[in-house]
Amino acid sequence: MSASSASVVRSSASAVSGARLLVSDYVELTKPKVQSLLLFTTVTTMEVAGSPSLSKIGLTCLGGYLSAGGAGAVNHYYDRDIDAQMKRTSTRPIPAGRVAPRAALVYGCVLATLSFVLLSLTVNVLAASLALGGFVGYVGVYTVLLKRRTPQNIVIGGAAGAMPPLVGWAATRGSLSWTAVYLFAIVFYWTPPHFWALSLLMKDEYAKVGVPMMPVVRGERETRRQILLYTLLLYAVSQLPFCAGEFGGIYLVASMVLGWAFIGGAVWLYRRADRRAALKLYLFSLLYLALLFGAMVADAKL
Repeated sequence: MSASSASVVRSSASAVSGARLLVSDYVELTKPKVQSLLLFTTVTTMEVAGSPSLSKIGLTCLGGYLSAGGAGAVNHYYDRDIDAQMKRTSTRPIPAGRVAPRAALVYGCVLATLSFVLLSLTVNVLAASLALGGFVGYVGVYTVLLKRRTPQNIVIGGAAGAMPPLVGWAATRGSLSWTAVYLFAIVFYWTPPHFWALSLLMKDEYAKVGVPMMPVVRGERETRRQILLYTLLLYAVSQLPFCAGEFGGIYLVASMVLGWAFIGGAVWLYRRADRRAALKLYLFSLLYLALLFGAMVADAKL
């Protein structure tokens, strides 16, 4: 191979590598890891609501991903200043200089627009509107208005993250019901103990950039107390679908066992007050939500 040919090959390989990195960065802007659990609650809710076709499930998940991904991209844009100062986020595409801030903002808005159009044309307008509401809630309410102003940011802003069950129900039924509201409430009350357990681990970084997360403003002991309180509230809310006659014994047993385990972890965290307990509770909270929504499907189908 001549020197010129080798140079062409190297240039082509470099271009391909650069394109892959760029695609990877734009995917990262959509926060795919966070989205996986949200999409799972969407799919399971759709199965509880009825027997949707695979195409409807796929289109609903795609629309939901575009909306939540758009919100994630705009969040990356807005938080680029504090992301650059925190070790955990300093390598994200914008603070690392791999994606221009304006490009991320436009990208996020385009994704949200595509989501609304796609869901409106292929699913229904109600599902599209709810997905758009989640985008507006996460970007406008949580990211812009609350995150840097109040330790209650995740409580109020958590409503945006609880939208997937509503979207899934609306996509399947074309309307909402109390069952959909119960599922929304479960995710809503699950969010504070889930996120505050993580914030205990990230307290110093949040304090460094001036974000008033609960451990920074109220202290770790109060945060642990709030985690226990919201875990108890979550347990109570998780019993509503059974009490309303929407689910049967399979769900009841699962919700009780998972709820007691969650409460036990919160009590352990409150008494132990160490990073290991906080990490274990955070990881269990992910498993809790997945298993609880899986139990709903098992109950509804069996």
